[in-house]
Amino acid sequence: MNQRKISIIGDGAVGSSIAFALTLDTSVNEIVIIDMNADKAEGDALDLQDGNSFLSVPKRIHSGSYDEVRGSHVVVIAAGAAQKPGETRLDLLKKNAKITLSVCESIKEKLEEGTVVLLVSNPVDILSYIAYKALRIPSGRVIGSGTVLDTSRLKVAISEDTGIDPRSVHTFVVGEHGDSEVPLWSATTVGGLSLSDYCAGCGGCGEGRLNRLEDLHEKVKDAAYRIIEKKGATYYAVAIAVRRIIRSIVNAENSVLTVSTLLSHGGKELYMSLPCIVTKDGVKRVLKPKLTKAEEKALASSAEALIGKIEELEA
Repeated sequence: MNQRKISIIGDGAVGSSIAFALTLDTSVNEIVIIDMNADKAEGDALDLQDGNSFLSVPKRIHSGSYDEVRGSHVVVIAAGAAQKPGETRLDLLKKNAKITLSVCESIKEKLEEGTVVLLVSNPVDILSYIAYKALRIPSGRVIGSGTVLDTSRLKVAISEDTGIDPRSVHTFVVGEHGDSEVPLWSATTVGGLSLSDYCAGCGGCGEGRLNRLEDLHEKVKDAAYRIIEKKGATYYAVAIAVRRIIRSIVNAENSVLTVSTLLSHGGKELYMSLPCIVTKDGVKRVLKPKLTKAEEKALASSAEALIGKIEELEA
C-alpha cells in the first residue's frame, strides 16, 4: 500500500474539488481520479498535472479504472447524484444508495489491508453504513466525512459573532450530517473559556449571545441549503474538510474529528458523527463527551431518525 496514494471515485463538482485541494497538499504524492465519464476524469487529471512545477511536492495525477484503486491508502467515494434546490440530504437516499452499492462491489476485491474508505456523498451517514455492510472490512476503515464541515461552519459562525479567530474557537457538531445535527454548546470554548464564561467577561453583548445560540445553529444547519439555492451545489468547503480528514489519516496525526463512524443506539447499528481519533487506520477511538440532558435527547433523536431511514431502505 502506498501511504500517500489517494483514489477519488466520482469526478463531479465535489470529487474534482477534492482532487484540486489534495493537489495543494504536501501529504499526498499520487492522486487517481475515477469516473464513468472517462474523458472528464482524464481531462481533470491532465489539467491538474500541468500545475506540478508550482507545487512544493510534485505529484503523479492520473485517471483510470477501478483497478487503479489497488495500493491506495485512502479511497474517497464522492460518486452520487447532486443535491437539488429544495431537496433534503435524506431525499437523496434511494438513488445514491444504489450508486454506493455499485461502487463498493467494484472495489471490494481491490482494497488492501489498511486501506481506508472515506464516504463523502450524501446522505453520508446512511451511505457510510451501506458501504460498511457491503465491503465487510473493519468499521474503523470505513468512515464518512460526517459533521466535520458542520463543525467548521459552527466555529466560523461563533468566530463571526465574537470577532475571535475561528482557530481559537473549539466546538463540535455531532449526530446526523443533516437536519437533526446537534451542536454541543456544553463542549464549546472560546480562547479556552467556556462559552458562558467568555460571554460573561467579554464586555460586549454579555448574555445576549447566549440567548441567540439557536440562531447561530440555524445558520449552520441551513448553510448548505443557502449555498445550493445560490449556486446549485456545495463543494469547495467540503473538499477542504475532506483534505483535513485525509491529512490526519496519511500523517497518522491522531486528530480529533467529527467523522461518521459505526455506533449503536437501542441495540441497533448506525453510522453518525461523534468526536473520533483519526489516524492511519481510520477511526482509532470514539470519544464520548459528557452531554447535557438536552443534548443527550437531541442526539438520541438524531440516531433514531437515521435508524428509521436505514430500516426504510432495508424494507
